[in-house]
Amino acid sequence: YNLETEKDPVVIVISTTGTGDPPDTARKFVKKIQDTTLPPDHFAHLQYGLLGLGDSEYTFFCNGGKTVDRRLQELGAQHFYDTGLADDCVGLELVVDPWIDGLWLALKEAFLLQKEKEGMSSTAVSSSLSAAPPVGHELSLSSEVQNLKLEDERVRSSDVLTQKLVDIHLVASAGDTEPSLVHSVPPVSQSALNIPALPPEYIEVQFQDTHGENPHLSSLISEGTAFEVPVTKAVKLTREDAIKTALLIELDIADTVFDYQPGDAFCVLCPNNVNEVEELLRILGLSEKGEYFVCVKVKQGTKKKGAAHPQHIPERSTLKFILTWCLEIRAIPKKAFLRALVECTSDAVEKRRLQELCSRQGASDYTRFIRDSNVCLLDLLHAFPSCRPSLNLLIEHLPKLQARSYSASSSNLYQPGKLCFVFNIVEFPACPARPVSRKGVCTGWLAELVAPLLHSNKNTLDTKGGYFSTEKISIFARPNNTFHLPADPSVPFMMVGPGTGISPFIGFLQHRQKLREEHTDWQFGETWLFFGCRHQDRDYLFKQLKCFLENGTLTHLKVCFSRDSSAAEVAPPKYVQDVIRLYAKEVARVLLKERGYFYICGDKKHMADGVSDAVVDILSMEMEVDKLEAMKILAMLREAKRYLQDVWS
Repeated sequence: YNLETEKDPVVIVISTTGTGDPPDTARKFVKKIQDTTLPPDHFAHLQYGLLGLGDSEYTFFCNGGKTVDRRLQELGAQHFYDTGLADDCVGLELVVDPWIDGLWLALKEAFLLQKEKEGMSSTAVSSSLSAAPPVGHELSLSSEVQNLKLEDERVRSSDVLTQKLVDIHLVASAGDTEPSLVHSVPPVSQSALNIPALPPEYIEVQFQDTHGENPHLSSLISEGTAFEVPVTKAVKLTREDAIKTALLIELDIADTVFDYQPGDAFCVLCPNNVNEVEELLRILGLSEKGEYFVCVKVKQGTKKKGAAHPQHIPERSTLKFILTWCLEIRAIPKKAFLRALVECTSDAVEKRRLQELCSRQGASDYTRFIRDSNVCLLDLLHAFPSCRPSLNLLIEHLPKLQARSYSASSSNLYQPGKLCFVFNIVEFPACPARPVSRKGVCTGWLAELVAPLLHSNKNTLDTKGGYFSTEKISIFARPNNTFHLPADPSVPFMMVGPGTGISPFIGFLQHRQKLREEHTDWQFGETWLFFGCRHQDRDYLFKQLKCFLENGTLTHLKVCFSRDSSAAEVAPPKYVQDVIRLYAKEVARVLLKERGYFYICGDKKHMADGVSDAVVDILSMEMEVDKLEAMKILAMLREAKRYLQDVWS
């Protein structure tokens, strides 16, 4: 088809990446339609419906979809169906499912109108349509939903009695009134179900021999170069009794061309947990095949449209390499994966429950027991022991194991040849749907890797020589980061970084200290740091902040401790957003009068949004304007790259 001439309705589904950018596959298209020389009636012939996918945890929610939608409207295109914006923060299906449901009727009406315009009488059209199969099948669009009627009797059949009691905690009795991962209650347990169409298989896996070498890790990244670098130091920044454990790791990049600025992020290539990989191989009955090389091909004659070899799977590598370095085995299974697992499950009760979890009727169960409980494939295979998926199914449905991104916590000027970063070891406590606790894929692996360094007596923060280590990790640069110090050193700036959010600001301050030492004739603007943690004596990550204060690198340091009790008559502020409000006049002066910069790093939902609200209130109060006007001013500061965020959900 050609959008320049397309008369039929067009359906566009588009995600958002980076800081509100369209996905890579849409970049050329977006660039093309943003050509300012195009006339306002360029797409006057076009009628379209658009579904945007995004995550409201991030500032530019669904911006990929909004950009395309807005531009098509400017060029004269018409909606035949209202735009849908789905939010991965609460579950894409909450918008996607009803949007798809309404799409069929909208398409039917669009075709009716089209036929009318072509001169056919509406009565002839409606009579021909009523004789036709349902519109979903008539259009044979790939999102067609299959209706599956399952009778109530099947649930009550004797299969319940023969169900294997694998784990007394996992398998609920049929009399339970509370639903769980493996057990449903009315109305879901008695409903006829709408389940997705079975995704066609398209991958073929062939086992070969055990000879050869696995690909180098650098072949796993699509852009840039991976550098294998030694770990030279690891320091635990929190006390044993802190709620979270924070580590600082130092890497030696002296023998590489890896370069960075303070504020840059970089990516770490990490493997899946070795025990989880072994367990997965055991359940799949492939323990003996782990070291065998496998060849992955597209299945001949597959019904999947546009089937292609997954880019993240090497042409030839061992099975263990694929499960360790290529597939996100911890991913929360999508409904299409659950639908495919139904076909690999022999027990009737287990089969019905998997059907419920991927059905329209079981949407809230899916959210509660799979999505919100962080359940992964391994958890499902333990909970549904008669489910035995084939290897090709895993490769088809598990996403690529993504490299993990961290902020640099050092300055190449201050510590040449070194790159530091700070992180909390992520913990996923056990819950009813997932009876084992786990650590984050990357943070758990890093913590294990550097454990010997942590136990070395030599390994303290003020050790210059560091501790000899043979451990190496692979890293690569993450480009397009605007989170940098102001180009003009005389411009003032404020930094807000509670917890590990302080990480990039250590690099900022190290860099600024070195510049002050080397350029005594330069003029330097004032610097503010707002830091917060739970307890002053347990997780105040960088006590040496006082050194920056004493030598003048840092002009103002404001700290708060959210869990420490206070005997003061007026309780001190608990959170950084509360402290910021105490310095309203200074914030307004730096941002508005002195055209300074404002940086935020850390948790998005619980902190960054609170800080943004505080800044809006300050702007509203100090400028004597209403809240809406203050929000516009903040938006302009974001646009001017003077209000910058490095946040995570």
